[in-house]
Amino acid sequence: MEIIKEHTKPKRYDYTDRDRLAIFNKEFLPHLTAMYNFAYRLTFDEDEAKDLVQETFLKAYRFIKSFQQGTNAKAWLYRILKNSFINDYRKKSKQPAKVDYQEVENFYNSDSVNSDMTVDLRIDTLKDMMGDEVTMALNSLAVDFRTVIILCDLEGFTYVEMAKLLGIPIGTVRSRLHRARNLLKEKLASYATEMGFG
Repeated sequence: MEIIKEHTKPKRYDYTDRDRLAIFNKEFLPHLTAMYNFAYRLTFDEDEAKDLVQETFLKAYRFIKSFQQGTNAKAWLYRILKNSFINDYRKKSKQPAKVDYQEVENFYNSDSVNSDMTVDLRIDTLKDMMGDEVTMALNSLAVDFRTVIILCDLEGFTYVEMAKLLGIPIGTVRSRLHRARNLLKEKLASYATEMGFG
């Protein structure tokens, strides 16, 4: 005789606002700095990183009923942040670049324009970071490779946690991390030689 088991859904709780706030403060807020660091490494922009963290914590609060207390809150937040980043990235990549020509014209017609100023603002933005070859090499990796390096080597997540967090098989995590490390090694080969590492 075969017994059919009923599929049970994860238990969801009806939290009061006070309960939500207590869980939020206890489980999520301690990871605020780690979330910002992760967001900054993904976006390379302070304002975008702050927006991404704010969006992550708003979603965490909004969907707090689906969070199971006692599980890894940091991993849950990382997943929300990573998904938000990917969704925003896809949205932005489909939009054409927008330029406010009125602002540009007003700026260049003003008296405060320095004629020696470079046209390529990326040079000015990156000039303070040029000394940090490791950061530049990491930033030059594709998002998927950069993400696994950050999660594993900088944040200390295990392969199992990364697989859950990224929604990919553990074998994919291993191969992606191996490839990312090799790419990083290639990018840093000449720098390592200059610094005396053989």
